[in-house]
Amino acid sequence: MSIEAPYPELDEVLLMIGEAGQRLSEIEATEGAAGNISVYMGWQLEPRRRFPLVETIQLPTVFPALAGKSFLVTGSGRRLREIIDQAVAHLGFITINEGGATAQLFSSPHRRFARLTSELNSHLAIHHDYVQDTNFHAVVHAQPPYMTYLSHVPAYRDETYLNRHVLRWEPESIIQIPEGIGHVPFHVPGTHEQEEDTVAALRKHRIVIWGKHGVVARADTSVKHASDIIEYAETAAHYEYMNLVNREQGEGLTDEEIRAICATYNVKQTIF
Repeated sequence: MSIEAPYPELDEVLLMIGEAGQRLSEIEATEGAAGNISVYMGWQLEPRRRFPLVETIQLPTVFPALAGKSFLVTGSGRRLREIIDQAVAHLGFITINEGGATAQLFSSPHRRFARLTSELNSHLAIHHDYVQDTNFHAVVHAQPPYMTYLSHVPAYRDETYLNRHVLRWEPESIIQIPEGIGHVPFHVPGTHEQEEDTVAALRKHRIVIWGKHGVVARADTSVKHASDIIEYAETAAHYEYMNLVNREQGEGLTDEEIRAICATYNVKQTIF
């Protein structure tokens, strides 16, 4: 999908990122400085009114196909809940240079970070898979406690088991996440292994668990849609956790009930 004209102004995108960060904080998915957000915008934007300082930065991975593309990215160590108050202090605007090894980083005099998120490599690699076919793409990493906890339980590292148990508690779950939730084994944050496995998993899912770390979601309509997907998944995981501590007395929706929901709303899925 693509966003149709009239395209959002830079201030509108900054506000949407702030609102997404605020909501993720409200559901306790961004403790301290946990989490990061990046957004690709494929239309002409002038960053220097909000981000007048310019420098050249080295990218963690070379992405020649992203040359000329522009992104808003959270700074390392910044609190997502504070973006809503002063977005320019917590975000940088980058345009990838020819060859894809470096970028122009536009920032504000109010900037409160030394460098962009340490997981920039994974963000750019995920965007790389989609920006040729859309003019907007958002990637959000957060650390929702119930989703993260379940990834510490070995049974939930199996995607079939994970999805059949987590997506059975509300009709909205299968409607909002019909491809199910993917799982990426634990990798040290910011590594090439994390980058590669995340890209592969997000080709099949719109949200994946980073094992023992958190989740990553993507959306091509709005930043808040990506944060919504995280909220749907976290709510489902909360139900599953409650059932575990209640000695699994809950039944959940049956396969037949979920299939009936899918038939009514024309949801294509292969989980149930």
